[in-house]
Amino acid sequence: MANNASAKKCIRQSERHRLHNKYYAKTTRNAIRDLRNTTDKKAAEANAPKVYAMIDKLAKIGVIHKNKASNLKSGLQVYINRLS
Repeated sequence: MANNASAKKCIRQSERHRLHNKYYAKTTRNAIRDLRNTTDKKAAEANAPKVYAMIDKLAKIGVIHKNKASNLKSGLQVYINRLS
């Protein structure tokens, strides 16, 4: 358990950051799932830039690694290209 003021503050900040990161990660996962469940190519192409921006933001703030972001975007683009 924390026994000084700075350690207690660090715990408070960590919890706040954890909840913030969890919210953005979950929102992005839902957007990715919705994009993957889309069967219309035009709708998927229209929605893709928004999802890519969300993924890039997660990588920028350090929630996910930049290589994971690249892999996610690449996989989504492959999925969109296969739609007819």
